[in-house]
Amino acid sequence: MDQSIEIISVDADNLDQHGFFCYMSKRKAPGYKQKRDWLEARFTEGLKIKMIHEIGGRTVGFIEYIPGEFAWRTVNAPGYLVIHCLWVVGKGKRKGYGSHLLRLCLDDARAQNKNGVVMVASDGVWLAKKDLFVKQGFKEVGQAPPAFTLLAYRFSDDAPLPAFPADWEERQNRFGDGLTVIRTPQCPYIEDATNLALDYAAEQKIAVRVVTFQTAEDLQKNSPSPYGVFGLVLNGRLLAYHYLLHKDFDKLINPLL
Repeated sequence: MDQSIEIISVDADNLDQHGFFCYMSKRKAPGYKQKRDWLEARFTEGLKIKMIHEIGGRTVGFIEYIPGEFAWRTVNAPGYLVIHCLWVVGKGKRKGYGSHLLRLCLDDARAQNKNGVVMVASDGVWLAKKDLFVKQGFKEVGQAPPAFTLLAYRFSDDAPLPAFPADWEERQNRFGDGLTVIRTPQCPYIEDATNLALDYAAEQKIAVRVVTFQTAEDLQKNSPSPYGVFGLVLNGRLLAYHYLLHKDFDKLINPLL
């Protein structure tokens, strides 16, 4: 391993010492606290977080993954590890850290006798793009609207393929009229994203409700998008799966009202 970096493996015992990379300067914020409590429950299900720390510098990247049976993504992937997040920031970019973190996950999957590793990628925002994974040998095994790709690294050609569901339109229609904010505690930024949506709805006098997925099973059965842990559905149509600013709402919602 590169002697200029160290890998920090976060678990229930050192979570409060190391944090989980995101929101490190906002530990008293509701989003941070929700994510922390969520992680404590997920560690018992096999969730792993590994962070890259540059010795003498900063922590610049991390990967979070979990067995597919407990994944907070809308994908059927039993027997696989599913990556929730892979993120390298700032001066940590273009140093091979993303590939290094990905290889750690693949090694862990082999050690656990898994079928392989799965990632939901997107050409949009809030999720990693597919390029890094394809370079490391992942294959495209599925697509979902509006811009999601399901990627898998299988250790054997005999392993069953992971898959997206095919009923996206039906899932979105279940939420009915008005604006529905779908949320979970999986990402600390979701608290702010939810509040922005609620503020905009109040300002525009749009009927709004919040649906919180409490379990991975609930999310996998009912999420209107592969991302799962956050979404905005307007009148039975997926509006966005990511954080929106006021100007974004104006651009997306006004033409539909």
